Amino acid sequence: MKLYYSPGACSLAPHIVLHESGLPFSLERVDLATHKTETGADYYGINPKGYVPTLELDNGERLTEGPVITQYISDKAGNTELMPAAGSLARYRVMEWQSYLNSEMHQAFAPLFNPSFDAASKAIFASRLQKKFSWISTQLRGKPYLTGASFTAADAYLFVLAGWAPYLQLELPNTEELQGYLQRIAARPAVQKAMKTEGLLG
Repeated sequence: MKLYYSPGACSLAPHIVLHESGLPFSLERVDLATHKTETGADYYGINPKGYVPTLELDNGERLTEGPVITQYISDKAGNTELMPAAGSLARYRVMEWQSYLNSEMHQAFAPLFNPSFDAASKAIFASRLQKKFSWISTQLRGKPYLTGASFTAADAYLFVLAGWAPYLQLELPNTEELQGYLQRIAARPAVQKAMKTEGLLG
C-alpha cells in the first residue's frame, strides 16, 4: 500500500494507524500548494479532490477520506483495538467519534487556515472550537482513550486535530484531561515514528 500525505495534515492520522497496524506500506509526499507529488506526478490525477490522504491499494485501487482509510487499514490488519469487530457496539463507538471529529472538528478548523477570513470571523470559529475541545476533555475523564482502555483510529484523528491548535495559536483552556491524553499519545512509538518521518519532530 502507498499513502499519499502532506506533513502535519490530516493524513498524519492514517500514517499513525499504518505504523500501529504493522502492515507494510510506502509513502509519497504531496505538495498541496502545487498539487505535485515528490515524484513529480500531478496529484489531481491520483485524487481529483486534490487533498490528502489517499491510500493506494496493492491492486491499484485508491481510497480517500481519512476515517474510511483508517477503518480499512485496521480491518486489513485484523486489529480489533484500532477498530473493533464489525457489528459490535464498540466499533460503533469508534465510528461515532470518527464522525464527530470529521464533521464537527475538522471542518471547523478550515476558516482558521483560510487567509480570506478576517480576524473577527476567525475569532468566532476559534471560540466554537475551544468549546468543543473543552467538551471532549470532559469525555476523557477516568479513561486513557476516547472509547476506553484501548487506543483506536479515532484517537489518532483527535491527536492530529488537536496538534493544529498550537500552529494556529489557538489556546485550549479548560482541557486538563485532553492535555494529559495528548501527552500519552505523543509518547506512543508509532506516533513518534510517523511524526519523525514527516519532519514534525527533531
